[in-house]
Amino acid sequence: MNITVLGATGGTGTAFAEQALAAGHEVTAVVRDPARMKVAPDPGLRVVTADVMAPESIAPLLAGADAVVNTVGPHGLGRTTIQRDSVRSILQAMRQAGARRLLHVSGSSTVDDGESWYMRFPVKPLARATFLGNPCTDMRGAETMIRASDAEWTIFRPPALNSKPARGYRIAIDRNLPHGFSISRADLAACMLAMLPGQAAVRHHVGVAN
Repeated sequence: MNITVLGATGGTGTAFAEQALAAGHEVTAVVRDPARMKVAPDPGLRVVTADVMAPESIAPLLAGADAVVNTVGPHGLGRTTIQRDSVRSILQAMRQAGARRLLHVSGSSTVDDGESWYMRFPVKPLARATFLGNPCTDMRGAETMIRASDAEWTIFRPPALNSKPARGYRIAIDRNLPHGFSISRADLAACMLAMLPGQAAVRHHVGVAN
């Protein structure tokens, strides 16, 4: 498959690009600063400098893509619109390019479905009302735009991400996982790659955790 990865210099984007290349896919990595690219050179890798916030800049890079993977996300806990802004641009560029399949990384903090009473009531509402409020608002806004689009989307909702080695993952469709507190970026990338082909995950949310 031909896959365009946005946010390819981040931890999740790097893990996904590496695994996609190892699986024999062609990867176009869209970056702002090529010097930050950590994926090793590969015959199947094309690194392109472009601004994800500018649809006219990225639309040509999405033409002919079998899938668009968005790993752009908030950094820190301050006020942010990075997911909403990037998703707005990506959806516009996809329409211009005729690209249909979108994999988007959100977060498990956006919903409470499938979790324990303790997490659904005291813990998560308190977290969203305090330190997780800004990134959660951004992620929820991005998800709303994606669901309203005509893209063949899959939204992934991981909990806290870490850089530990892959050790296997659990998934739940359209709900979060009980006791899903963290996941390695390597496992998240593996889950995304596994759910890319076929229609089973199209227009569904995927809860994923170790």
